[in-house]
Amino acid sequence: MIHTGNTSQPKVKICCISSVQEATLAIQYGASALGFVSAMPSGPGPISEKLIAEIIATVPEGIATFLLTCRQDADSIIAQQRKTQANTLQLVDAVPFEVYSALRKELAGITLVQVIHVIDETSVEEAKSVEPCVDMILLDSGNPKLAVKELGGTGRRHNWELSKMIVESAGKPVFLAGGLNAGNVREAIDVVGPYGLDLCSGVRSNGQLNEEKVKMFFHVMNNYSVQ
Repeated sequence: MIHTGNTSQPKVKICCISSVQEATLAIQYGASALGFVSAMPSGPGPISEKLIAEIIATVPEGIATFLLTCRQDADSIIAQQRKTQANTLQLVDAVPFEVYSALRKELAGITLVQVIHVIDETSVEEAKSVEPCVDMILLDSGNPKLAVKELGGTGRRHNWELSKMIVESAGKPVFLAGGLNAGNVREAIDVVGPYGLDLCSGVRSNGQLNEEKVKMFFHVMNNYSVQ
């Protein structure tokens, strides 16, 4: 079983990357993963699959490139991955269980990450049910039950006690997303103990990656002893 609680600093993923410059900046300060948002029903950061592919082509080996997709059928998801060449698929909506096996079959070596939008106790059970099918789980603060689905990028913090329950019961690495910033990263690490942290709005100003906010986030995190 993979140890999911943190005895070292969490990995950091910076999401909503929209240019080669943003990708370079994120990596420069210590991000080990980048997130690229394809078409979504709502939320910030979507860019074309063509642009995603162009940026990913410049990313150094060893950096995880997460393609955020709201597609729920295997053929569409496979086509997106092949077009963008992302090495990780972040499924931001629920998919039928047969989709996981289809993705495994067609996309050998591609990491599968399922997003669980932490709403209430049922989210804990949802995480348990999908965990065997994926490589990682990512906890976010959207709400796919709304008429216009919220599938991420809300900038909201959810109930971290529920996230902690998921991390403690998980046999796979868990990323935490939703309203993270330099002001609450220490608390997030202490309360939830995630494998990784996923940032978007907390390191941006007017939608653009803000170097000072990125610098401050990593400064706080890197100078904090994990309890």
